[in-house]
Amino acid sequence: MTIITRFAPSPTGTLHVGNIRTALHNWMLAQQAGGQFLLRIDDTDAARSEERFVDGIRADLAWLGLEPMGEERQSARLALYEAAFERLQASGRVYRAYETAQELDLKRKIALGRGLPPIYDRAALALTDADHAAQRASGVAPHWRFKLDHAEPIRWDDSVRGAQLFDAAQLSDPVVRRADGSWLYMLPSVIDDIDMGITDVLRGEDHVSNTAAQLQMFTALGATPPRFAHEALLVGREGKLSKRLGSLGVESFREQGIEPEALVALLARLGTSQPVEPIADRAALVSGFDLGTFGRAPAKFDDAELLRLNSAIVHQLPFDHVAGRLPAGMDAAAWDAICPNLDRVDDAADWWSVVTGPITTPDFDDETRQFFAEAGRLLNWSSDPWGGLTSALKEATGRKGKTLFLPLRQALTGRDSGPDMHALLPLIGEIQARARLVAAAAD
Repeated sequence: MTIITRFAPSPTGTLHVGNIRTALHNWMLAQQAGGQFLLRIDDTDAARSEERFVDGIRADLAWLGLEPMGEERQSARLALYEAAFERLQASGRVYRAYETAQELDLKRKIALGRGLPPIYDRAALALTDADHAAQRASGVAPHWRFKLDHAEPIRWDDSVRGAQLFDAAQLSDPVVRRADGSWLYMLPSVIDDIDMGITDVLRGEDHVSNTAAQLQMFTALGATPPRFAHEALLVGREGKLSKRLGSLGVESFREQGIEPEALVALLARLGTSQPVEPIADRAALVSGFDLGTFGRAPAKFDDAELLRLNSAIVHQLPFDHVAGRLPAGMDAAAWDAICPNLDRVDDAADWWSVVTGPITTPDFDDETRQFFAEAGRLLNWSSDPWGGLTSALKEATGRKGKTLFLPLRQALTGRDSGPDMHALLPLIGEIQARARLVAAAAD
C-alpha cells in the first residue's frame, strides 16, 4: 500500500514552528516509504482565510524543501461535504441542536459543580417535530452535531502513544456544522481523508480526543480509518511554549539567518530518543525517521540550540549552495576560508570586507610598529605566505606564540581573531598585505 500523508493548515496566518514540525514529520513519513505527501488548505472559514496566507504556506514549504505532490482546497470541496452530510442525516448520525454558546457554558459549569464530566447532555435528541417547527418559526436555525455511538468503546493503536481506549459516552457529540451552514473542522477533515486516500495521519497530541470521535465518522461513512499517530507538543526551555517562540514562522527564521537545513535537522528529531545533530543530508534524516523513537514527554524547542545547529550547518555548506547569497567577487576559495568562522551565511559579507578593505587597526606602540616594518621586509610571497612570514619573523625577532601572531593578524585584518591566516592571507593578496604592513608600521 502506498503511504499517503497530508499537512492541513488553515490560511488564517503564517506557519509557526509547531506547524512546520508537523509538516516535516508527515513529509518524512511519506518520503521514507516512497509515498506521497499532500497539502490540504483548510479554508472553509471564509471570514478569516486570506489568499496571501495560502501563498505564504506554499512558499514556506518550498523554502523548507517540503513541496507536496498534490494540493486540495476545502473551499472547492463543499459539494463533497454536502453529499456526505446528507448520508449521515439519512442514517440518523447527525442531529439538530439550538443551544447558544452561553447556554452550553452554563451547562458545563453545572456539570462540573455536580462532579460530572463537562460534556454535552444530548438534550437536543429529545426535541420533537413540534419543537423544531417552533424554533424554525422563531427564525432560529440549528447547528448540527454528530451522534456518537455509545454502545462500543473506541479503540485504536496509536503509532506514538500505543493502545488507546475511549468511552464514547464520556465525549461530547461534536458540532460539525454551524447554524449558518458553514463547516467546522471535524467532519470535512474525515471526508477529505477518505477522498484523498490518506493512509496515515500524524498530528499533535491535542487532537487525540478528536481522533476518537473521527474514528466513528469514518465508520459511519463506510470507510476504513487511516493509521493515527499523535506526537507530543512543543514547549520552550522553561515549560510552555512562549508566545514569542510559538509564533516563530519561516519569515522570522529567514530574518535571523537560519538555514532551512538547520531547522529541519532540529525539528526532525525533536521529541525523539535520537540525538539532535547538525545533519544537512536530508536523505540521512529520512532514512532514520522512526515513530517508535517518539517520546510522550513534551518536546523542548530551544532557539539557542537552533542557532548552534545553524552555525554547524553553515560550516558544511558547499560553495555552490550559497554562491548566490555571497558578496560580489567572493569565490569558492574565499568561502572555504571564511565559512568556518560564520554563524550565518550573511555574516560572510563582514569577513569579505576584511579581505577587500579598508580595515581599521588598533593603536600600536613603537616596538610593534618596528615589528611590522620587519614583517614588510621579510614578507616573501609563496604558496604559503603566512607560514613563510611567521617563520622568518620568529627567527629574526625571537617572538613566538601570541606576541608573534596576534599583532600580525591585527595589522593585516584589523581583528583579534578570525579565519585561519594560512587561508586568509592569500585572499588579501600580496599588494594589499604589504600596504597594510606599511600602514601599521607608520601609524
